[in-house]
Amino acid sequence: MPPRDEIFEKVRNALVDALGVDEDDVRPDATMVGDLGAESIDFLDIVFRLEKAFGIKIPRGELFPEDVLSSSEFVNNGKVNAAGIAALKSRMPFADLAKFEANPSVQNFANTLTVEDMVRYVQSKLAA
Repeated sequence: MPPRDEIFEKVRNALVDALGVDEDDVRPDATMVGDLGAESIDFLDIVFRLEKAFGIKIPRGELFPEDVLSSSEFVNNGKVNAAGIAALKSRMPFADLAKFEANPSVQNFANTLTVEDMVRYVQSKLAA
């Protein structure tokens, strides 16, 4: 597996190309939506670029499990319930969900995923 710094650089390049952001803005703690301005359509481009850069396959919904956030089983009154949090943690072991768990509003989820989470996701795919 390539070193973390090499993975970060490739993730950064993919995000710069997909989002048209400045390289300096793509820091490990930058959120995909809040800091980098990613929109739902951008995530398709990001997935494509990561697959190409790393030679991996990213199944739909694996990196961004929208289905959990739109399921009445997991969401009540716009908030993700305990079962939904458990489902997200299970499906996204690479993501730090602590901040989201403190205020699990569906609207807040978009500001949860960081560049570092993306790096950890790629690391997990390459290690598999």
